[in-house]
Amino acid sequence: MNELPQQLVNGLLLGSMYGLVAIGYTMVYGIVQLINFAHGEIFMTGAFGALTVWLWLPGGTSMWLALPLMIVGAIIVAVAIAVGAERFAYRPLRTAPRLAPLITAIGLSLALQQAVWAWYPEAKSARTFPQIPGGPFEIGNVTIQTGDIFLVLAAPISMAILAYFVMKTRTGRGMQATAQDPDTAKLMGVNTDRIIVIAFALGAAFAAVGAVAYGLKYGEINFRMGFILGLKAFTAAVLGGIGNIYGAMIGGVVLGVAETLATAYIADIPGMDKFGSQSWADVWAFVLLILVLLFRPQGLLGERVADRA
Repeated sequence: MNELPQQLVNGLLLGSMYGLVAIGYTMVYGIVQLINFAHGEIFMTGAFGALTVWLWLPGGTSMWLALPLMIVGAIIVAVAIAVGAERFAYRPLRTAPRLAPLITAIGLSLALQQAVWAWYPEAKSARTFPQIPGGPFEIGNVTIQTGDIFLVLAAPISMAILAYFVMKTRTGRGMQATAQDPDTAKLMGVNTDRIIVIAFALGAAFAAVGAVAYGLKYGEINFRMGFILGLKAFTAAVLGGIGNIYGAMIGGVVLGVAETLATAYIADIPGMDKFGSQSWADVWAFVLLILVLLFRPQGLLGERVADRA
């Protein structure tokens, strides 16, 4: 049990990354009732946007100088793709049966994977992602890798910015009104089309920040990285309560901690030694999802989506 603090920190860091991506799922679903299964690939394109900025910078550029530019590049790419998807793929299907935009999202997901593979053919295996120099850092019995420092700072700052935006700004209140009742919000003068675009853009921006954190944490990216992580982020959104912004981050943290602890300790249970390897981490994540859906389908904080006629 001496390693428990380390495992908890690892789970918290992993869960924070899941939560950053899960915000995009829950914001879009809360407003337009759409599960955007292409969101994992939007996360992936953000990572390659950051990498592209790094490759364009002059050789020898300090990582401390390059990192803010990489974050901006990741956000620009992810937001542009998300807004384009909303305008040309999802908006024409807004009044269609729900199966149509769902299938469109899956098709868009595959298209984005192939587009990135065509742009970066060598990404079929993995592309090395630049790293922050220095570290690791020891805090008591806990070791924090240099790449995790960005995530330690980015997750709470991102949540604080989002909370302020949603609760204190006119646009944020418009988002709440649109999520509650889009028809009434439109009658009250809220431009619901603009609100929906902003929801897609915000979700993509947080996913881009998560993508940079992923690259810094693992040191490499590839064109398939968004598939499993996107599914886990969707799992986190469901755990927290789909449509609940704060629930998305809490669900991500719960999922990350549960996955990390399961991987670390299940092998210690007699007869369970085969189920504690890292290869089983994804399995335990979805086992947790099934249990939550069975016993608390509204999620940990409850679903924040109004019943619509």
